[in-house]
Amino acid sequence: MSQIGDGDSKQRILAVDDAAIILTRITNALQNDYEVITVNSGERALKYLEMEKPDLILLDIQMPQKNGIETLRTIRAMKGREDIPVIMLTGVEDKDFVLESAKLGICDYILKPFYSEDLIKRICRVFEKEEEDSKKREEEDRMNREKRQEAIR
Repeated sequence: MSQIGDGDSKQRILAVDDAAIILTRITNALQNDYEVITVNSGERALKYLEMEKPDLILLDIQMPQKNGIETLRTIRAMKGREDIPVIMLTGVEDKDFVLESAKLGICDYILKPFYSEDLIKRICRVFEKEEEDSKKREEEDRMNREKRQEAIR
């Protein structure tokens, strides 16, 4: 399992779903390898995000009051939170929700009910891609610095 970070610190995952049973399943599946924070509404997720920045968000699409799409739009507009990877969770295969989520830059979506193994694999894939992208950015930055140094000489 891919673990990015320093030493013993676990990557933090914010799970947002109005169904307590889903939050319990997510926690049980992930708690050994990740720090899992659960909230039962989009509003609570946004309050949490005002103070903390998780490494990944698992976000239910269909919730009362503020659904997952509305919550995701707000997250994407939050300074310093717009780049958090998001995996959408949905109980219904609704093309409009999926397309709208894709426009907002989700990493993946998972149909409920899900298998714990599938959830873990998809999360690992997201973290592996994040690590690869980070290494590419570091390499590009290093090359740009070298080019600037050459230009100065």
